[in-house]
Amino acid sequence: QVPLKPGRSLMDWIRLTKSGRDMTGLKGRLVEVTEDELAKHNKKEDCWICIRGFVYNVTPYMEYHPGGEDELMKAAGTDGTDLFDQVHRWVNYESMLKECLVGRMAVKPIAAPKGEVFKNAVISIMLKYIFFSLLYFLFYSYDWFQTDSLITIVVYTKQKDMNAEFVILDCEDKRLRGEIIMDDYSYLLEVDLEHAIQEDMAVNIAEKVGKVEIILKKKDNVHWKILGQPLENHNTFMKRTDRGLFYRKCKLVSKTEVTHDTKLFCLLLPESTHLCVPTGQHVYLKQIIAGTEVVKPYTPVLPFLPLDFKEPSCHDSAHIYLMIKIYSCGLFTQALDHLQIGDYIFVSNPEGSFKKSQVQTSEDLFLLAAGTGFTPMVKLLNFALTEVSCLRTVKLIFFNRTEDDILWRNQLEQLALKDQRY
Repeated sequence: QVPLKPGRSLMDWIRLTKSGRDMTGLKGRLVEVTEDELAKHNKKEDCWICIRGFVYNVTPYMEYHPGGEDELMKAAGTDGTDLFDQVHRWVNYESMLKECLVGRMAVKPIAAPKGEVFKNAVISIMLKYIFFSLLYFLFYSYDWFQTDSLITIVVYTKQKDMNAEFVILDCEDKRLRGEIIMDDYSYLLEVDLEHAIQEDMAVNIAEKVGKVEIILKKKDNVHWKILGQPLENHNTFMKRTDRGLFYRKCKLVSKTEVTHDTKLFCLLLPESTHLCVPTGQHVYLKQIIAGTEVVKPYTPVLPFLPLDFKEPSCHDSAHIYLMIKIYSCGLFTQALDHLQIGDYIFVSNPEGSFKKSQVQTSEDLFLLAAGTGFTPMVKLLNFALTEVSCLRTVKLIFFNRTEDDILWRNQLEQLALKDQRY
């Protein structure tokens, strides 16, 4: 991030977009943009960027971009989708830049390949189709059966390290969404159920064979002829980054002070949600502020730092705890701090590339934490001190302005007295 000039905050940008100013220079017209036309707009004073087929005039946004003008200029006059996804895929650019929309990219005509080129192209497409079809059938298939009171959906993942953390369930108004995570890919069940179910759902895992059982309780003891009507993305297997974020509304049930400017927020998941955030992964919080969707990532922590470390589990899958610093000029954290107990906020599915295997064989673990950068360390400490059998030492170095800013200092000092490895 770079320091922004006064009057260039996110709230200032939202006000500007709602002021009626012509942000595109096209007086509200939407145009079709060719690659050649896009390439002409590659200067700071005239900058267009394409994201997912839509072209935006980001010239007015230059001074408001937290990452600085140079970062935006990396995609000036080009398709910036990949760069955008690398840096902040979670940002709702459609909402943030809707007043800057120039139009769609023109579809570039593709000349029909001839002879051997055409043959090779067809073979390549067929091989890709066969590969992904085999990949899907190798890893995932599902079935379902019923009793008088239960519906059981069985997914055979063939993954021997499968556990409940990798299964995410949501059900609202008979719409069941079940996502099973496998590294960078996910399998999705999405069905409009034939009949209503009770809110509480259960997940059973047979780890050795990778079998996932999703158990639903019928609201009425009637016989189901079918599981339900498949929805658009039902029975699909794809990269998680291509699937997009899914949110559910969570209730704020408590917030307590950790330091003078940091609080611990406890969010209650809906009863019809099964979600456990794996170690090292984060979620996104979404709020509607002045009519604009604003999204920020946060890493969940434990409710406290346990001194009698236990093997991490999904036992408290009903709550998500977030340790968040409240910035005096921070639009998002100020809005978050003003939420009252009982208010709701949108929480996404977990994301992240951290794998426990990265520390599974570590003998010495060094953790560097600046401020709330400590939050990913909480679950990692718990995991390391319980499951890494060869662990000899853990060293945590804090970087803070003052000692009063050290998060959970007393708990960390007690841990150091109790466990010789820390």
